[in-house]
Amino acid sequence: MHPNSDFHWNDRAAHEAMIAQIGFGMIFATTPDGPRVAHVPLLSTGDGAIQFHLARGNALTKHLAGMDALFVINGPDAYISPDWYGLSEDEQKHQVPTWNYVSLELEGRVRQMNRDGLVAFLDEASAHHEEQLAPKTPWTRDKMDEKRFDGLVKSIVGFEMEIKAWRATAKLNQNKPAEARENVAAALDKGGRRAMAHMMRELDKE
Repeated sequence: MHPNSDFHWNDRAAHEAMIAQIGFGMIFATTPDGPRVAHVPLLSTGDGAIQFHLARGNALTKHLAGMDALFVINGPDAYISPDWYGLSEDEQKHQVPTWNYVSLELEGRVRQMNRDGLVAFLDEASAHHEEQLAPKTPWTRDKMDEKRFDGLVKSIVGFEMEIKAWRATAKLNQNKPAEARENVAAALDKGGRRAMAHMMRELDKE
């Protein structure tokens, strides 16, 4: 989480929306073999927990249950040039390049799910993401060979993290004048970084 409180982001509904839209992140934990990270899809339960799965052979899998861990979901990010602010010559002398970004850190205790819980998570996660592909006919596991599916389920392990801390950063040039932020958003739009430009403009509507 960014140390500057201007960039702290305390909108829980927006955090949930970010998890639902991105659906992918990194889980970090310390193991007897040292610090490890895994990149995994996730789903929010909507009541203060997230669910995810790891390959059974992943370096984190055998250690994660019962541990406190850190999960990170990254949103849009972009390099910001000082030339984009459109400030006066005197003000420009005090500016440096920076990086705008959105990030959500989740800390909590992890437990291992049983097979039924894992399968329910897989079904719900695939249904959630298939829904975003409409009008495509949704894929479901009914299309799979049952023995093949069972074999794949045995190769992964499901986990649930009960979140005890939500730490979010939305660094969107809040410490700059509104006109400067719009100038940056316009430059980002021109360079194809439309997601970051959109978030900066939405911030000014609040």
